[in-house]
Amino acid sequence: MENSEKIIEENQNTESENLRREIKTYVLRIGRMTDAQEKAYNELSPIWCLPYEKKLLDFTKIFGNTNPVIVEIGFGMGDATAKIAEANPNINYLGLEVHRPGVGKLLGEIKAKNLKNLYIIEHDALEVLSDMIADNSVNGFHIFFPDPWPKKRHHKRRLVQRPRTNLLAQKLAQNGYLYFVTDWFEYAEFALEELNQTDGLKNKYEGFAEPQPWRSQTKFERKGMAADRVITEIFFEKK
Repeated sequence: MENSEKIIEENQNTESENLRREIKTYVLRIGRMTDAQEKAYNELSPIWCLPYEKKLLDFTKIFGNTNPVIVEIGFGMGDATAKIAEANPNINYLGLEVHRPGVGKLLGEIKAKNLKNLYIIEHDALEVLSDMIADNSVNGFHIFFPDPWPKKRHHKRRLVQRPRTNLLAQKLAQNGYLYFVTDWFEYAEFALEELNQTDGLKNKYEGFAEPQPWRSQTKFERKGMAADRVITEIFFEKK
């Protein structure tokens, strides 16, 4: 029986690893950096950007304290990220993003707001989570307006689906949360079903979540609202 359980676990781990490595949840957008973004990137990335490496992060050493750590996956241009970090100086934030102009923009905000509680990793989020984040160490995940991959043949690229949600649950600390927001209602329905079937996670609400008053509006949210798309929120906790 123990051998069978071990084989099943190994197969699940292999499946998760293959999915993580073979299918990307993003496409690198080609965009020219503004002069300000490029200047901020060149000057500040050595200070506030952590290099990707296959080594677990020591949050206490990085931030210089034992405050809760929130990881934002795909912060875009980082406007909401900076505002949330500024409003919560006793919480540490780690932003994951592959779009360099967005990284440059957020670095500029870190300097302008004199933030001490926000670092960035410019790399594939799933690889960062697998290789650099210890299990049971993250107090919250923010996933705001990820690519909805609306075409059915692209659904496999969606971030919020199993087994990727299993990985997120694995990294969450007890009572940690996963907060997902989208302007694509079909993706919200899809994500809600996937999260409901993820072991260890429990919906804080009966269905979709109430808007969290502390969340700042993002650039993608404003675009969605301008296009008359409904903003839908999901909030799960690790119990």
